[in-house]
Order: sequence, then structure tokens, then C-alpha cells
Amino acid sequence: MTVNRRPHPTPDDRELRLWKVGRALTLAFVAAVLVAGSIFYGLVELLDFKEIDSTAKLDAKTLFDLVKLSFGVVAGAGALVALVVAYRRQRVDEAGAHREATRLHTERFSQAVDKLGSDSPAVRLGGVHALAGLADDAPDDSLRQTCIDVLCAYLQLPFTSDPGDDPTHQEEHHRYLAFRKVRHTILRLIGDHYRRPQGTHRSWQGCDLDLTGVTVGCDVSFDGATFSDGTVSFDGATFSDGTVSFGDAKFSSGAVSFRGATFSSGMVRFDGATFCGSRVSFSAAVFSGSVMSFPRVAFSGGAVAFNGATFADHGVTFQAAAFSGCDVSFMHATFSGSSVCFEHAAFSGGEVSFREATFSGGEVSFREAAFSNGEVLFLGAGFLGGLVSFCDTRFSGGLVAFNEAVFRRGEVSFRGAAFSSGMVIFHDVEFSGGAVAFREATGLAPRGLMAAVSTSVSDSVTLPSAWQAPSP
Repeated sequence: MTVNRRPHPTPDDRELRLWKVGRALTLAFVAAVLVAGSIFYGLVELLDFKEIDSTAKLDAKTLFDLVKLSFGVVAGAGALVALVVAYRRQRVDEAGAHREATRLHTERFSQAVDKLGSDSPAVRLGGVHALAGLADDAPDDSLRQTCIDVLCAYLQLPFTSDPGDDPTHQEEHHRYLAFRKVRHTILRLIGDHYRRPQGTHRSWQGCDLDLTGVTVGCDVSFDGATFSDGTVSFDGATFSDGTVSFGDAKFSSGAVSFRGATFSSGMVRFDGATFCGSRVSFSAAVFSGSVMSFPRVAFSGGAVAFNGATFADHGVTFQAAAFSGCDVSFMHATFSGSSVCFEHAAFSGGEVSFREATFSGGEVSFREAAFSNGEVLFLGAGFLGGLVSFCDTRFSGGLVAFNEAVFRRGEVSFRGAAFSSGMVIFHDVEFSGGAVAFREATGLAPRGLMAAVSTSVSDSVTLPSAWQAPSP
């Protein structure tokens, strides 16, 4: 995913824009006279003095009242002029304070960046904390984003791998551990700042995080974080160890991308997270040795994509997840040796697509899942090995489609499934091998299933007796 940064204000945009004093005073005075005249005319109309010249001469009291009114108008105009001048002075003072704060920020920023380039791990660690503090106290969002960008860029720099604990490389090993501590501290600080409510001091919510290509080999916690704006990119990142946790995190807007990331060991957890408007992508990611955990996750809005992802080892669990309005796509994904669990999941809205996905090994389980609304599509999917289980699943609404799917090897089981309502379709399905079992299934047979079975070249499909045509 290409990080699309929002345009930040340029220095010219932040320059003070004020009219010249003469122009401002003239307009203020004219406005005051017009307002005073309008008020005076209204009073004349209200007190019925419109015919005063033709009925009586002005007495001393009336003249005195008019003089007082005139002085009041002049005083009001003067007060308005004073207000304009005070406003201008305040704006000038604020602009000067902003320039001074920016100057001090720039000086501290340069010092902190110099520390990051030090040969001493301790000095670098001090630079990391200095930059984080600068981001917290930045005069505006643009300067805060610059500090965060530098911290992210440090994580993207190449580093020397661990030489091991061989006594002959002890010094290099200790140096590696020290510099690794610096990288881990940056990741920890990022997680801490994303847990703070947006708009409060030290909150980085809404800022962009470009962690493209970084290596995460430690425990990182985004528990309780909120991704409500901005762009977060882990594109091409490598998760090689430790646990990265997004427990109870909220993805309400913006974009978070793990496109092309490699999960080779460790664990990535989204336990109890909520996806209610954000765009999250795991497209082309490779899960070859880690565990991905999405239990009790609520998919109520936005989109989550696993398009073209490869699940080759270990497992991914969506146990008890609720799909009520989010579009989740596994299009062209490959399940070749892992365990993917959707047990007890509830599909009540949105679309979950396994279009042209390939199941060639491992186990994918929808045991006791409930399909009550929304769409779950296995269009063109290939069941070429392993086990896919829909045992005791309830189909009571919505659409579940296996159109043009191919069942060639492995085992697919609908044992004990209940087809009570909704629409389950098996149009143009190919049964050419493997085992597909509907034993103890109840309700009406899915549309197109019997036609597909009748034209099958294999007798590997087992149907309940109630669906079978009576013998002549």
C-alpha cells in the first residue's frame, strides 16, 4: 500500500494574515456609524418622532439627549476601533510566539536527531525519548508528524544481525542487544501514544506511521489503541519473534496495511478488536510460522482484505467473531497447511468472500457458525486437500454461495448442518474426488446441489436420506 499522506500546512499557510491598520480602522468606523444610524432611526420610528420638525421646536432636554446619543455613538466607534487594534496586537503576539516556539523546536529537533546518529546506544536511546517528547510538545501537527517520521525512519534503517552468543563475538553480541533495545523502545513508545485519546496531550492518534519494511522481533502492544485517522503502514514488514497485540483496538477510520508482510514466527493478536470503518489490508501477506488471532472480533464496518495471502503453517483463528457489516475478503488466498478457525462465528451482515481461494491442506473450520444474514461467497474456490468443516453450522438467512467451486481432494463436511432459511447455492459445482458429506443435515437441500451430484463422476458425496430421490 502506498502511504497517502495528508497535506500539512506549509510555513506560508501559517503566516499571519491581517489587513492594514488604516483599512481595518476605516471599515470598523464605517460599520459603527451604520449600526448607530440604524439604531437611531429605529428609535425615531419607535418613539414616533418622525414629524418632530413640523409640530414643535426642539427643547433643551431633547437637544441634550441627542448630544448624549452622539457621544455614545462616538464612544462606541472608539471602543470598536480599540477592539480591532487589540485584536491585531494579540494576533501579532500569537504569531511571534508561534515563530519562537517553532525556532526552539527546530533547535531541539536538530539536537535529538544528532543523538540518533551517535555510536553510543545510550545516547541514541536519549535521542529517541527526546524526539518523542518533541512530538508531544510540537507547536503544530506538521512538526509533530516530522518527529514521528524520523522515529519510523530509524526503524527502517538496516542493522547488523545477531552474531550469536559465541564467546569470540561477545562484544558484537552485546552491541547488537543494546541497539535492539533502541528499536524496541521506539515501538513501545508508538504503542503508548496511540492508546491516549485523540486530542489529549501526548496522543499521536490521527498521525501517519510509515513502518514499511521494518523488522519486529519483540513484544509490541497496541492494546486499546484507536486508529481513527491517518495511515499506518506495515507493508513488507517482517514479524519474526515476540507477540504483537492489537487487543481491544478500534479501527474506525483511516487505513492500516500489512500488505506483503511476512509472519514467520511469534504471534499477532487482535483479540476483541473492533473494525467499524477503517480499511485494513493483509493482501499478499505470508503466514508461514506465526499464529494470527482474531477471536471475538467485531467486523461492523469498513473493509478487511486478505486477498492473495498465503497461510502455510500454524493457524489463524476468527473464533466467535461477529461479521455484521464489514467486507472481509480472502480472494485468491491459499490455505496449504495451516489451521483456520471460524468456529462459533456469526455472519449477520456484510460480505465475506473466499472467491477463487485454494484449500489444499490443513483444516478450515466453520463448526457451529451461524449464517443469518449478509453474504459468504466461495465462488470458484478449489477444495483440493485437507479438511473443511461446516459441521453443526446453522444456515438461517443471507446468502452462502459455492457456485463453480471444485471439490477434487480432501474432505468437506456439512455433518449436522441445519438449512432452515436463507439461500445456500451449489450451482455448477464440480465433484470429482475427495469426500463431501451432508450426513445428518436437516432442512431443504441447497439449491443446485442435487443437480451437481447427479452429474458428478464421483460417488464421494454423501447425502441425508430425506434428500435422496426414492428408488423406483
